[in-house]
Amino acid sequence: MQIQAEDYLRDPCGASSLPFWKTERLVLPDNMSVLREDSFPAGEPGGRDEPYFKLLHDLRQIPHRTLPPGFEPAACGIEEYAAHINACYTRERVSPEELAACSSHPGYDPLLWLAIRERASRRLVASGIGEIDPRIGEGILEWIQVSPAYRRRGLGQVLVCRLLEHMRGKARFVTVSGRLNSPSQPLALYLSCGFQHPVIWHVLTRD
Repeated sequence: MQIQAEDYLRDPCGASSLPFWKTERLVLPDNMSVLREDSFPAGEPGGRDEPYFKLLHDLRQIPHRTLPPGFEPAACGIEEYAAHINACYTRERVSPEELAACSSHPGYDPLLWLAIRERASRRLVASGIGEIDPRIGEGILEWIQVSPAYRRRGLGQVLVCRLLEHMRGKARFVTVSGRLNSPSQPLALYLSCGFQHPVIWHVLTRD
């Protein structure tokens, strides 16, 4: 998808379903198309439809969230991050090598890799990874996940709000996207943290 930075900055959520740096590199397979909601065909869409949302945070008002009792920030390595991500999803997968490659991105910042442990069990129960595109000042939330048994306790809000705080003063704005119909209800999480301007994108795949 060819898009100029100035066009993207005018409407980050409506210009592309992806962050700018991924949009620049995107090459869609011949059997796939990505359509914004207002361009989505009524009736039969002509393929398997997977809707995604994209949201924006202007970093002006970030809710304050504290960890619930029994949990604490954690230091962990890339393999533990990858294992936790893969344990939280049924469809998305990431390898330690893929995560390690993120540390070579221009937007890598070790402060934007956060994890939370349950104090009693020492189990990693929540993790989040963000980055900043220094060319246009876009902060990006890449991986935000909470172990299924520990959801609805506010851990996801803590991760997101702390990442936003770390990005304030470094990024002009922050974007995040995710599957609209995910069982973990990520859209509700991000809206509760102050994200706005939702745009729905449809990924159509033809057999």
